[in-house]
Amino acid sequence: MNRPEMESTGEPTTADGWTARLELEYAVRRERTVLVRNRHQGPLVVQRSLYPEGEVCHTCILHPPGGVVGGDRLDISILAGEGTSALLTTPGATKFYRSGGRTAMQNQHLIVDENATLEWFPQDTIFFPGAEAVLNTRIDLAPTARFMGWETLCLGLPVNKKKMSSGSLLTRLALYRDSRPLLLDRLRVAGEKSLDRCAGLRGFPVTATFIATGGKEEMLASLHKLTSREKEALYGVTLVDDVLVARYLGHSTFAAHELFTKIWAVLRPKISGRSSCRPRIWST
Repeated sequence: MNRPEMESTGEPTTADGWTARLELEYAVRRERTVLVRNRHQGPLVVQRSLYPEGEVCHTCILHPPGGVVGGDRLDISILAGEGTSALLTTPGATKFYRSGGRTAMQNQHLIVDENATLEWFPQDTIFFPGAEAVLNTRIDLAPTARFMGWETLCLGLPVNKKKMSSGSLLTRLALYRDSRPLLLDRLRVAGEKSLDRCAGLRGFPVTATFIATGGKEEMLASLHKLTSREKEALYGVTLVDDVLVARYLGHSTFAAHELFTKIWAVLRPKISGRSSCRPRIWST
C-alpha cells in the first residue's frame, strides 16, 4: 500500500520544550510478529516486546518525563507490516499540564499493511486546567488490514472537582482505508462554555471513543447489552459500513476503560479470532 505521511495540522510549531519522536515497525519473523525497527529521539521509548499470547507482539510506549507541558511536541509513528499482529499500550495516563500560553502537541500516525492487525490501546489522556494542547491521530489501513483502538480524554481533574475552565484543546481522529476516509472526528474545547453544550460534552469531563473495523450487524446486539458502572454515563454504538464506533460520556476514566475492555472482549474473537489478553501493565 502507499504509505502517506502525517498530514500537516496547520498549527504553529512549538518551541522551548521537549521534542520527542518514536518510530516503530513490525514484521513477521518465524511465524511471529517482531519489532524490527525502533528509532527514538528524546524522551519517548518502548520497553522490550512481550509475547503473552504467542505470535502477537505486545509493546508498551513510555514517556519518562511523565507529563507534557507547553512547548513539548511528541511524534509517534507505527508501521504494522504485512501479516503482523501487534498490540500497543502505555503504562499510565498521559498528562498535559498547564502550559503558560504555549501549545503542547502530540501527533500519532498508525499505518497497517495488508492482512495485518493493529490494536492501539493507550491509557487515558488527562488535560489539566490551563493546558493548551493539540492531539492528532491518523490511522491508514490497507484494504485487508484490521484495526481496533480507543481514545479516552479527561478534561480537567474531576476527582478534585476542577474543570478545564481555562486553556484549550483541539483533537483530530481520522481513519482511512486505502486513502479513503472512513471516520473523521474533531473536538475543540475553548473555555468552560465548550464543556457544557448539549451538542458537545453536556457537562461530562470524560469522553472516549472505541473504533473497530470488520464490524457486522450481528455484533451490535451483544454490544448494546453492555453497561457502564456509572448510571449517569452515556454510551452508544453505531455501525457505518464495516466500522464499529462506540462512544462514552461520563465522569470516570476507570469506568470508560472497564467498558471498553468489555467491548474488546466481545469483538476480538470475532474480528481477529483471538480471545482478549489484557496487557500485564494494566494490572500494575
